[in-house]
Amino acid sequence: MLPLLLSFATGSLLLTLLAKPLGARVFYVGALFPLAAFVHAVLMGARVLDRDIPFAAYEWIRPLGIDISMRMDTLGWIMALVVSGVGALVMIYCRWYFRGKTDGLGRFSSVLLAFAGAMYGLVLTDDIVVLVMFWEITSILSYLLIGHYHLRAGSRRAALQALLVTTLGGLVMLIGVVMLAAATGTTSLSGTLEQAPTGPLVNVALVLLLVGALSKSAIFPFHFWLPGAMAAPTPVSAYLHAAAMVKAGIYLLARLAPVFAEADPWRPVIVTLGVFTMLLGGVQALRESDLKRILAFGTVSQLGFISVVIGYGTRGAALAGLALLLGHALFKSALFLVVGVIDRQLSTRDIDELSGVGRQAPVMAVVAFVAVASMAGLPPTLGFVAKEGALTALLEAAGAGEGWGVAALVGVVVGSMLTVAYGARFLWGAFWTKRDNRGGTLPRTEWPDPPIGFLGVPLLLATLGLAGGLVAPMLDTLLAPYADTAATIAPVAEHHAHLALWHGPGPALLLSLVTLAGGAAILWLTRATGFDMTGRVLRFTAADVYYAITRGVDRVSVAVTSLTQRGSLPIYVATIFIVLVVGEGIALLATPGWRIALDAWQHPVQLAVAPIMIAAGVIAVRAQKRYTGVVLVAVTGLGMITLFAVTGAPDLALTQVLVETVTLIAFALVLRRLPSRMGAHNGTAAPLLRALLATAVGVTMAALVVIASSARIHRSVSEEWEHLAYEIGHGENVVNVALVDLRGWDTMGELSVLILAATGVASLVFVTHRSDTLQRLSRSLAGTGRPSRRRRLGAPRRPLVETTGGVEVQSAQNREQPRAWLVGGQKLSAESRSIILEVIVRILFHTIIVVSIYLLFAGHNLPGGGFAGGLVAGMALVMRYVAGGRYELGVAAPTDAGWLLGTGMLLAVGTTLVPLAFGVDPLTRAVLEADVAILGHVEFVTSTIFDVGVYLVVIGLVLDVLRSLGAEVDRQLKGSETTWRVRAPEDGGER
Repeated sequence: MLPLLLSFATGSLLLTLLAKPLGARVFYVGALFPLAAFVHAVLMGARVLDRDIPFAAYEWIRPLGIDISMRMDTLGWIMALVVSGVGALVMIYCRWYFRGKTDGLGRFSSVLLAFAGAMYGLVLTDDIVVLVMFWEITSILSYLLIGHYHLRAGSRRAALQALLVTTLGGLVMLIGVVMLAAATGTTSLSGTLEQAPTGPLVNVALVLLLVGALSKSAIFPFHFWLPGAMAAPTPVSAYLHAAAMVKAGIYLLARLAPVFAEADPWRPVIVTLGVFTMLLGGVQALRESDLKRILAFGTVSQLGFISVVIGYGTRGAALAGLALLLGHALFKSALFLVVGVIDRQLSTRDIDELSGVGRQAPVMAVVAFVAVASMAGLPPTLGFVAKEGALTALLEAAGAGEGWGVAALVGVVVGSMLTVAYGARFLWGAFWTKRDNRGGTLPRTEWPDPPIGFLGVPLLLATLGLAGGLVAPMLDTLLAPYADTAATIAPVAEHHAHLALWHGPGPALLLSLVTLAGGAAILWLTRATGFDMTGRVLRFTAADVYYAITRGVDRVSVAVTSLTQRGSLPIYVATIFIVLVVGEGIALLATPGWRIALDAWQHPVQLAVAPIMIAAGVIAVRAQKRYTGVVLVAVTGLGMITLFAVTGAPDLALTQVLVETVTLIAFALVLRRLPSRMGAHNGTAAPLLRALLATAVGVTMAALVVIASSARIHRSVSEEWEHLAYEIGHGENVVNVALVDLRGWDTMGELSVLILAATGVASLVFVTHRSDTLQRLSRSLAGTGRPSRRRRLGAPRRPLVETTGGVEVQSAQNREQPRAWLVGGQKLSAESRSIILEVIVRILFHTIIVVSIYLLFAGHNLPGGGFAGGLVAGMALVMRYVAGGRYELGVAAPTDAGWLLGTGMLLAVGTTLVPLAFGVDPLTRAVLEADVAILGHVEFVTSTIFDVGVYLVVIGLVLDVLRSLGAEVDRQLKGSETTWRVRAPEDGGER
């Protein structure tokens, strides 16, 4: 089961690659994955019936006891069959629905398959926390599917509405999950049900779980998102809103009901909201003129029906409810797919525009009739068998004097009448020949015959719904193991309930006949009174309430933002510092028994360096020029470098030198866009308050450091790092081994922060778009554009020389011209250009790059590592930029910084995850040893690959900062981009 779950993820990635060459046929490939899951579930059927429950688990979050586990009992087995079987058929149907279309097929097919995988994991996972994760994944993927037509405002609104409602329910449900896990001491779903906990805490948890289940299954008051989701393509409606997503909430009810149905809040919530939803959806379905919305509100009604039956908790109700769930998945998905055929062929779903379609499309009309018959509960369909079982179970509960049983029975009977009525309205609206107000026959809607494959899937689904009723005893055998789980709380008299096509005359059959007659009467009344044509019955709907709430939230957010986000950086910084001082100050003052242990100094150099650092800090506060302040602040950093060096931390000293240098350069680049003097535009406001706040921050941090460093009562864990670094990490540089091995997860987080920082800087500087022409123009300057035929055949590249016309490739005519040391230097103004600097940079650049690589690979045993090496390589790029300008930067690094950042992160993540494939913990290193001639014994630790990732991320960060704060600011200052061409005489043209 776990490999199948992973196959959905890999398959969804594969579909994005195959969509372009295969077109709509890519859905055939996508159908293979749910089909494989369906075949596997069928093969597991014998074990499930024998109560030999398949189970697989992988330990995931050990401290919390959370496992990635898959358990296929009867309920999970049925749901897996529904999710995978209907998913495969809908995928096949998509091949015909999207025929001739290419836009977005890769994204749509990938997301649809990923959704099928998420549902497969949701119905089979045995860990309730993982279930919540799959729950939210389905919400996110459904958002993408509903909003597939993202250029339509209606699709975007519907997708966001569905996401907000179901996600909100999921968050509430998460709280209930945490409370239930706290009450039982386990996150295992089967373990929780075995304990059958009770008490006030459990009751509160159940109510929160019900909020999640009811919101997912569109039960009142969360019902409004489902009709809105009809903006999605019809295959999405057939799968998500008939067979899969909305069944997630029903599945959770079915999982919990056999154990918790007797809890105080359970039946009142389920019966009240379920019955009201069934009636509300049925009434509204009679008032719709869009075929898809008729089915949407009918689905809302049916979900209310199923939730009442399957959530009631008795054995007979559990048996009938699971049969209802199976039957609903078949007939409702078939009906949605029929509507898809009509919409695709006629480009309309309005019943007022359809007339006489049934005579022209008899096969489709028969398919729809069989599906509606199952929905209305007509024999011999599966819907009839399930409804008979539901009525029988509720009759027994009502006969036993249960008040909620009486309420459920009455509500289900009335709701079933509405089901018959709107089912007949659907058939009439889609296929009947209509008449006008004078009784005349309306013109026939011309029907273009669809491809035979287009009707194959709905035909198969309707046939299965019909066959299900004929093999009811077999279904009873398959579903009975789940129903037996409710036997402990059900009356003994109804343990013998079973599914059958014919139970003989009885109250249930009589009620079925009443629902048929009542449904016909309701349909006649709605047509006779014009109820289906009238306007709003109420002044507002649930959707109106939703939009009112969202508008209110928007207005409150605008008000709060305007109040708190004043656009003043000093206010923001001051707010942060005040919170820091108050929070830390209260914590320090509330903590008794401080232990302060201070040394006058640990090294004599501190006595010389510390006063200089203090003086630089004080002078920096009084500095009037920005650059002076930056340099003085850098002095404190240089003092730290000295302290690191004399206290045995050469790695930290080296890194600090490089960081200070890069930071100083970044500040210098930024200062070009700022006034040279502080307070040039606006003077410093409230200097006394600022001084007091600064003093408070300084005192607070000093106290925090002194108290924290004096509070240790146990040996430091770092005392063992020297041993751990050598024995575990196979390295003698403790700092580097700690970064890429012992504390690799911390470094992973820091890499993410670096990438976010680079992205943030770029997004602030590149105002309109991220891409520019710098790299292309720079390659053109360097003569590395489209290669000539000679070069493609292997001719050596000739050097570049400076001419009056610019930089040219060296030829016999210009051989005596000066050599171009840096190509980009040609674009600098004469007063900004230094030939000496260009020569030095050209000579040193490659040497510095080699040094950076040496630091990278030597860092495992000597001072260095990926971070220091990346900074050194970044400094080489800084040299090229300073000497030759922004075009020279494009020549020095003819690639996008994003590729470096992404590749580095990919290497780091890959090094982290690869050990999982070998059954060990993430970040577990492997050591490769060999005896090599001349070199001797050589060791390679795989954590070095992680360090290479760090190296690339740091280079990418520096390059992005230079491109953003350097090259892009240069371009903005210049005002416009100029085109510069390089002549290539041997090609007879220009680049």
